[in-house]
Amino acid sequence: MVDATFGIGTPGLTGPASLPRWLVLLQGIVALALGILLLVYPVGTLVVLVVFLGVYWLINGIFILASLYSNRSDWGWKMLVGVLGILGGILVLVYPLYSTILLPTFLAIIIGVEGLIIGAVQLARGLGGAGWGAGILGVVSIIFGLILIAHPFIAALALVVVLAILAIIGGILAIILAVRMHA
Repeated sequence: MVDATFGIGTPGLTGPASLPRWLVLLQGIVALALGILLLVYPVGTLVVLVVFLGVYWLINGIFILASLYSNRSDWGWKMLVGVLGILGGILVLVYPLYSTILLPTFLAIIIGVEGLIIGAVQLARGLGGAGWGAGILGVVSIIFGLILIAHPFIAALALVVVLAILAIIGGILAIILAVRMHA
């Protein structure tokens, strides 16, 4: 028997709640369609996704600021996140084409910096006695981090292709799971 579950449990129940079969099928179809669209029309699909992201940031920022009226705990952080969400949402909606280029490129740079940090830690562990495997992993992470930072736009394009392929695989697997689930 196949069982698809949420990542978090439902309050008051002992186990995680099961997803209905139709919802798993719908998720699979949407992921498959999104993956195909990202491969066939990467720029157009990214523009639409970035606009959705801008709308989400804007609405989320408004809701966070509105929540300050009922709950003033952590008001400084809520104010910061709310204002940044509204500003980010407005900027993305006003400049969707620039955002389509900048957001994935910025993400590639962040991943590159993270690769440098992880690589330095692994290299230090390898030199500190953790073994040559950790050292090699550190060197490889540093190389990939430098490539991502040196060519963030190309890395962003590659990231779109990788996400498209992962969406297609995940969509197909979700559809198979939905077909195998008991009604």
